[in-house]
Amino acid sequence: MTQAHTTQDGSGAPLDNPPWYRLPIVWMVIGGPAIVVVASLITVGVAVNNVDPVLDTSAVPTQKEAPASKARNHANEEATVTTATQR
Repeated sequence: MTQAHTTQDGSGAPLDNPPWYRLPIVWMVIGGPAIVVVASLITVGVAVNNVDPVLDTSAVPTQKEAPASKARNHANEEATVTTATQR
């Protein structure tokens, strides 16, 4: 453990510690969350600028949809009758 704090020649003199902003690990620790914050702000900007339109779901069914609606309702009636007779 003392070797980490000594020079190459083993004289025991302490190594010069660089300032914190010169260490690459510091910039990785600061840069990771900073990139995530910037990406989230970009995502919010895209979401606000490209809002999906609200669809009108109260539209009256057209004539083309009538057979499908009739078949759906007929299938539901059969299922209701079947479960009522099984009880």
